[in-house]
Order: sequence, then C-alpha cells, then structure tokens
Amino acid sequence: MSERFDLYRAEHEDIEPPVILLEDVSKDYVGGQHALKNVSLEIRKGEFVFIVGISGSGKSTLIKLLMKEISPTGGHIMVAGKDLSRLREYSVCKHRRNIGIVFQDFRLLKDRTVFENVAFAQRVLETPNYKIRRDVPRILSLVGLSEKLDSYPDELSGGEQQRVALARALVNNPVILLADEPTGNLDPRNSWEIMRLLEEINRRGTTVVVVTHNKEIVDAMQKRVITLNKGVVVSDQRGGYSRAKN
Repeated sequence: MSERFDLYRAEHEDIEPPVILLEDVSKDYVGGQHALKNVSLEIRKGEFVFIVGISGSGKSTLIKLLMKEISPTGGHIMVAGKDLSRLREYSVCKHRRNIGIVFQDFRLLKDRTVFENVAFAQRVLETPNYKIRRDVPRILSLVGLSEKLDSYPDELSGGEQQRVALARALVNNPVILLADEPTGNLDPRNSWEIMRLLEEINRRGTTVVVVTHNKEIVDAMQKRVITLNKGVVVSDQRGGYSRAKN
C-alpha cells in the first residue's frame, strides 16, 4: 500500500473508505497516446455515478483499469478495499467477483438458454448446483424475465437480452456494477427500462457506475456526473449532462 493511501486511511478512519479510489492515475498506450492523465476521484459505496465524455476521452480505459484488464502507467487504484497494483495474477479473478459488468453488445452465449447464460457466471466460480438453482430464478425475477428461463438469446428482444446480461452481472451479488453504454443498442423505451432497473439495483445497495453518451437519460436522472475530456476529469458534480460542461 502506498504511503499516500495509508495517509488517506489514517485521515478517514472514522468513515467507510470509498469503494473506488483513484489517485493520480495515468494510462499511456504505445505510440505516446495519453488515455488518462493524473485522474483522481473517489466513489462511495451505494453511489450512482455517470461517466460521460466524447469518444476517446478515456471512459473505456477507466473501465478496463477498474476490472484490472490493464494496469495504469502511473498512480494507484483501490477497488473494494484492494490496492490493484498489489494484486497477484491468481487474485484477479477474486477481485472481479466484486464487480458485475454490462456491455453495450450484451455478450450472451447464443447456444445457451437464458438460465444457462446467467448460471455461467456462477459456474466459473464453481458455485454449487443447489445455489445456482436457487439464485438464477431469483435474479431473473428481479429483471422481469421469470418466464424466459428456457429461451435462447435469438428469441429475445434487445431489451430482454440486456436484462439477461444484467442478471448475469448481478447473480454473484457484486459490490459494484459497471455498465458500459448499456443502452447503446436499445430503443428509448427499452433504454428507460434498463435505467429503472439500474436505479432499483442501486437502491438495494449496489454501487452503480454507468458510462454513457445518452444525454437525455443523464439529464433526467440527475445523479452525480463525472466528465472526462482527453483523459482529464473536467467536471464532477450532481446534475445533468448539460451542466457537466462537456
């Protein structure tokens, strides 16, 4: 743990630490591209946060860093109490159990049923079958798909496929849910259904971080909005996209 992380803990020992903490984080790619530059931010347990910014602003890089798919060029990242720079390779899978993630393109297994798509997230963790049989129907009920257990992805609408992806992300009860453009392939009605589900999940205690270009949704929901521009945080405030000075 870095000295500055230790100092942070000492100064805030009377309160719960952030579930996500970035300290002077930078990420450079081959060729000199600066994806993130000295980004510092904290997200508390139970928050609902939008990450916005134009293409190339560093949003996707931030998601990959939190998942530890890539490592920063500089700075420190702490997620769910763990300093990611100190995680050994065998600990990365355990780290990812604390994080559910939903993508724009659903990423469902086309040859498996809805039940098996959601169960897959538990099977990779070697969850006992009795627990899978209990948990999968429960989480599908939460997202309104109890009657689609035996359906295949191609038999579902786009909105239903995204709800399956959301159920898969939630079935292991993650501390954090990352949603990377979750409404990007959906029509307005289905987009709002997904956002209402994310808000309900947040009310149940899960920290939700949503990367999006959807200005209408951000403006309407009036949550915390972090704006990135050329790898730098240029705004961090509660309100709509229009007030984020993007």
